[in-house]
Amino acid sequence: MGKTVIDKRPGSGAARGGFRQAQAWLHTWCGLWFSWLLYAVFLTGTLAVFQEAIGHWMTPEHHAEEAAHAAEQAATEAAGLASSRGQRLAWGAAFMEKYHQGAEMWEIWPTDAKGGGDLKVYWFDQKRQYADAELDTRTGEPLDEGHHGAMRATMGGEHFVHFHYELHAGQAGLWVVGVAGMAMLVALISGVVTHKRIFQDFFTFRARKGQRSWLDAHNAVAVLTLPFQLMIAYTGVAISALTFMPAGIWSQYGMAPHDRQTFAAELAEPGKPARSGEAMAVPDLESFAARGQALIGQPVRAVVVDHPGDAAARVGIYGWNSDADADKRLSPNTGMAMFSAASGELLQLRLPGKAEGGGASLAQSVMGGLHMVKFGGWPMKWLYFVCGLAGTAMMATGAILFVVKRRSKHMGEFGSATAAVYRLIEGLNVAAIAGLGVACIGYLWANRLLPLELPQRAQWELGVFFGLWLAALLHGLVRAPVKAWLEQMALLAALCLLLPVLNALTVGDHWPAQLLRGDWESAGVELGAWAFGLAAVWACRVLWRRRALVAGKAASSTANKVQVGA
Repeated sequence: MGKTVIDKRPGSGAARGGFRQAQAWLHTWCGLWFSWLLYAVFLTGTLAVFQEAIGHWMTPEHHAEEAAHAAEQAATEAAGLASSRGQRLAWGAAFMEKYHQGAEMWEIWPTDAKGGGDLKVYWFDQKRQYADAELDTRTGEPLDEGHHGAMRATMGGEHFVHFHYELHAGQAGLWVVGVAGMAMLVALISGVVTHKRIFQDFFTFRARKGQRSWLDAHNAVAVLTLPFQLMIAYTGVAISALTFMPAGIWSQYGMAPHDRQTFAAELAEPGKPARSGEAMAVPDLESFAARGQALIGQPVRAVVVDHPGDAAARVGIYGWNSDADADKRLSPNTGMAMFSAASGELLQLRLPGKAEGGGASLAQSVMGGLHMVKFGGWPMKWLYFVCGLAGTAMMATGAILFVVKRRSKHMGEFGSATAAVYRLIEGLNVAAIAGLGVACIGYLWANRLLPLELPQRAQWELGVFFGLWLAALLHGLVRAPVKAWLEQMALLAALCLLLPVLNALTVGDHWPAQLLRGDWESAGVELGAWAFGLAAVWACRVLWRRRALVAGKAASSTANKVQVGA
């Protein structure tokens, strides 16, 4: 009878070892293959926390114009010449009646939260895209597009938002990011299972210990922000659940494009009736605005007329969230009151912070508020920013740790191609981490260097972003890893530290002047660039020491071989 042989060979597959070893394998490989994409999603998402500030810095021509416009409005209001909300609503309705009578929807923003501000109107054009116009608050006449001065075409901070959740690739990009989000959840949970001393390791950091140092850094930033990482990954997937799990929609509405449009319309505008075909003039909107404001307890932000000119028309009154209210509520929804235009009957009421559709809709709204930090004001934004940077560092240290651990002790997972695969991984690490940083700051440089009159200018800015990232990938694959890291980090440091100089030379503005006039958004962008630049300088210093160490070891090894040969 043969003896049973127990295989004790150290394996690398998920099937070898116990549950913890299987989770370690899952954490390692799932984390690696998605770490580059997740790093990009986390870094751009972290920058997107301050998308308004970035967009403000990227439209410098408007700063002086906006200040003058605000002063003009203040003087008009002080002189008692400001138009009332009712007059503004009447002007907005008259403009739409004259120029866009057949529009499916009229949307009028009569004032800001304080009762002043601009008068704006919106509608759907023939392609069902949002179109807008601004009206003079003294006469109701449409203003020229350039009345605020020439504005450079740019996506501003919105670029980082769109890249963060759909990679500028539409529905396909949304799916890719969704899969990456699920992989992140898997990596986080398997990482907790794998590291049985994870909380003890959080308080341990051993500097200049190679692989041990990278593992300590990875554990520290992961444990420090573990609740945040779990929340941001889960909510990021959950807020797009209708896209990722469409079976329920298909079962009720069908799978044709028209059926999906019907569902989207009913979700966004529940209870919206079809046109009756019976003509009816649009009634006075101020009476509806006054009733809606009393019901929702908020200043009127927008008045929306569905099917204007038809007997089935509805008038929706939407409120402004005050800063104090927005800071206290996880759901960013404002109040809304919907009326029948014909009878004045209240059809629907949504109080601030609530949602139509019951608990499920409210839960999704709350998750959206959690993910996009719509609450808590500036302190919460800074908390998300710091935690986002820690999450970004977690992705980076994990990817680097993988290479450091296997650089000389891999297990031949890919046969004869193993060395080439790990060289490819090292090049991808350089491009994903240092190269993306170069692309992000290069996007800001493009905003200042591209000609203002350049056609498709915003697309050119995006082209610079992706072009620099592609160049970083090619550079990382061609150059030796140590040199590629050092050169790209040096370029990142130079671009970040010189950004204020570029701004001063091209626009004539600088952060001391920005601070003096209270422009904290512009100053914050430039000071933030300096902070990233100094971090890149520190990384260059570390990389230079490592390069010198590697060169010294190589020289010593060559000398020993010469002596042995002699």
